[in-house]
Parts: sequence; structure tokens; C-alpha cells
Amino acid sequence: MILDNLPVMRFAVQNGVKIQWTGFPVGYTPPGSNDDYIINHLKFTILVHEYEGSNAEIIGTGEEGLGVISESDKSKASGYQIVGFQVSPCSVKYDPEVMTSLHMYDNITSISCPSELDKYQVIKEQERISFTYEVEFVKSDIKWPSRWDAYLKMEGSKVHWFSIMNSLMVIFFLAGIVFVIFLRTVRRDLTRYEELDKEAQAQMNEELSGWKLVVGDVFREPNCSKLLCVMVGDGVQILGMGGVTIVFAALGFMSPASRGMLLTGMILLFLILGIAAGYVSVRLWSTIKGTTEGWRSISWSAACFFPGIAFIILTVLNFILWGSSSTGAIPISLYFELFFLWFCISVPLTMIGGFMGTRAEAIEYPVRTNQIPREIPARKYPSWLLVLGAGTLPFGTLFIELFFILSSIWLGRFYYVFGFLLVVLLLLIIVCAEVSVVLTYMHLCVEDWQWWWKAFFASGSVSLYVFLYSINYLVFDLQSLSGPVSATLYLGYSLLMAVAIMLATGTVGFLTSFYFVHYLFSSVKID
Repeated sequence: MILDNLPVMRFAVQNGVKIQWTGFPVGYTPPGSNDDYIINHLKFTILVHEYEGSNAEIIGTGEEGLGVISESDKSKASGYQIVGFQVSPCSVKYDPEVMTSLHMYDNITSISCPSELDKYQVIKEQERISFTYEVEFVKSDIKWPSRWDAYLKMEGSKVHWFSIMNSLMVIFFLAGIVFVIFLRTVRRDLTRYEELDKEAQAQMNEELSGWKLVVGDVFREPNCSKLLCVMVGDGVQILGMGGVTIVFAALGFMSPASRGMLLTGMILLFLILGIAAGYVSVRLWSTIKGTTEGWRSISWSAACFFPGIAFIILTVLNFILWGSSSTGAIPISLYFELFFLWFCISVPLTMIGGFMGTRAEAIEYPVRTNQIPREIPARKYPSWLLVLGAGTLPFGTLFIELFFILSSIWLGRFYYVFGFLLVVLLLLIIVCAEVSVVLTYMHLCVEDWQWWWKAFFASGSVSLYVFLYSINYLVFDLQSLSGPVSATLYLGYSLLMAVAIMLATGTVGFLTSFYFVHYLFSSVKID
């Protein structure tokens, strides 16, 4: 419930701790009872702040329902502003005969919430239920600009700091490994390699092992290169959207008072950043292929890949909602609006980005690729195990913040620690980059030159853990979610989130690895 743009707040005591919630349950089943009881009496407490005189001028904060004073002489203006909205929900069994004689809006005597189960209103067939409410206005010292403070109180900031310190430890550990790779291995090998005369070099070539042996294959075109280009392009688009949104929110532009502003901002940014998706996809394509031929197909695929996945998931979920006659289903008109935004704004912008990508200079490979591919030595264990395991490190950076985000989406809690989220995003990008570089180097050292997809999924595999964590959250934290329809909805949206995270983190890992490999082989002098 919302009053003057403020969501209703309810206080509950759990294990001796006072917890605040937004909204209230429509009913409940007490532990050890087989009966369900309905909430049929609401006690509202409305906090009002009295203003008078010149303090009466209200500065617009972008909120609807703003009480603006219309008196000609503002110095004499006075009145009340709503600064709080609280509720105590009760279940009360009324005498049906007494209630039948009353009409809507008739006054009843004030009621205190009963504590005995037999005085609660049970839900049974043919049971007559009366709904009542009472309102109490309480004067408060809370001023208008501070009325959102109660909702945005930072709960458990220590947990966020712990999460950030934990991530920094991982980052320094990985940075140490990357530093060792660059300093010891690469530099030492290069100097030894370049100082030798021709004879010794020929002899050494026979003994050489590791990344220098794959010099003629390292830039060979990967399997499904078109799909890789499209996924990297869409990853840049999603990463840009998320990054810019979080920066704006952290700077305080996304007020919780303006509901839906965050989502609107994200959709607009996603549409505009279609240019970046088209540009990156086509530039990578022309680098891999050596020609810009087929750029229209790449741009078109980039414009349809992630939006297409999102559209399929939303359509399936919508049919499920329609089938269960839910009011939460997206209306047909909104579907057409989304289609219009996708095909009339996003697709053309992605094509423009693709055209700009054809005009950009293709990245030159530092070494030539041999005609015959080199055989990859047999491994004791499959390389994908390492790739899947690598996702645990970025997930360690993310999971505490993920818990708070899931709670805000599914449990109606407010999430407003965007400053922490921005820091976590930066740490996540660094960890993804480092993990991918270390893994790519490890693969090259065992003469495995098929590093392209492994670099993408080394950091992108974090999405698998995000999805598994979402399932864990559903099982252990969302017991209130009842029935297969609710669970399907939840899993559908979680899958969409996991795909977006995979594209964004995979892109970070791939681009970093690409520049690392490019740098590594550009410093080798090959005859």
C-alpha cells in the first residue's frame, strides 16, 4: 500500500530484534496449526509534520502527490505534511450478526489485536469475513526531506565492508599471480629467446615448450566465431548499461521516491548502447576474418541475440501468468511498445554501430597463422573443469551483494546501497579480468591454442554459480513463494539475470585476454 508516495511500513520482532518491512501479509498459518487465518483489520499510523510560516515552501523532489501550498500569502501558510506511513495488521473474528447490521464507512470501536488463536478470523468455506481499518494521525518531528530515511536505513553495513575486504584479498592474490607471469616468465623467456644466436635458437626451438610453440596457431579463427562476436558485442552493451545505471544511482539520481525510474533508465541506456554492441561485434569480426564482409548479418544478430532471449523468456512467463488468470501478466499493448523500442530504436542503432565498426581499423595480429593447425597435446583432465572452477572467484566477490539484491526484488526490501554496489562492480571487473588472463596463460603454456571461448567462459562461468545460488535462495529464503507458477516465474527471471551476467563478465574476461595475448606475442620477434 502506498500513501502520498510512501510505501506502508510494518514492524515485526524476530528473535528479539525489531525488523522493518514494507507491506504486510494478507494472511498467515501459525506454526503447528492446520488452519489459515486472514488479515482483516489494519491499524494505520500516519506520521504528520506541522509546518507554518516561511518554512512552508516545499522544494519539488520529483515525487508525485506533493502537497503544494496555494495560498497567495505564503508567510501565513501552514498545514501538515505526511512524513510516515505505518501499519499493524491483525486478524479479528467479528460477530457476523453485529457486522451485518453495519454498512460501509460506518464507525466501529477501536480494536486491540487479539493474541489468542480462537479470536482470529479463520478461512473456511461459507465463512463471512468483515474487513475493517482504523487510522491514527501522530505528530512527528521528522521533516519532509528526511521522510525516506526510515526506508533507507543501512542494515548490516559491516557485511558489505566484509564482502569488499574479502574481494580485495582475492584481487591481490590474483594480481600477484598475473604480476609473476609478466615479470618472471614472460620477461625472462623473452630475453633468453632474443639473446641467443641462430644456432642456439634452432636448438632451443626443439626444447621449447609452452606458449611460444603455439605462435603460429594462437590467432587461428575460433569455432563459432560469429556467435563469439555477437556475445561480446551484447556483453559490452549490458556491461555499459549496468555500469552507467549504478554510477547514476550511486550519485543519487535514482530516487526511490520515483518508482520505476531505475528500470526506465536501464531500458533507455540499453537501447542507446546498441551502437556499442554493433561496433564491438563488427570490429571483432573484421579482426578475426580479416574482412568486413557480412557485417550486416553480425549487426543484426547482435541486435537480436540478448533481446531475443529476454523476449522468449518473458513470453513464456507471460503465457503461464495468462493461464493462471494473474493480474501480473504484461498487457498486449506493452508488448507492442517493447517491440517498437526493439525494432525501431535498438536495431537501427546497432546497425549504425556496425557500420562505424566497418570504418574502424581492424586490429592487426602481431604474428602470422600457419596453414596447418598444430595438434593439441592430450590432457590428464578436461580443460573445461578448470574453466568452470574459475567462476568461483568472481562469484566470491559478488554473492553477498547478490543476497541483498535478491531480497530487494523478491522480499520487498529497499536496496539503496548503490555506493557499495559500484565498488563491488569494479572489483568484479578486476577479478574477471585477472582470472581470465591467468587461465589463458595456463592454457597457452600447455600448448592449447584454443583459448578464445575458454577466456570468455573462465569469467562468464560465474553466471552458473549465480543461477545455482538463486535456486538455493528460492529453497531456503523464499518459503513464502507458493505453487509451481510462482517458482517458475522466479526461475525464469533468475535465468534472464544469469544470461545477462554471463555475457557481461565473459566479455570482460575475453577482451582482457585478447589484449594480453596480443601484447604477449607482439613482444616476440619471430623470423
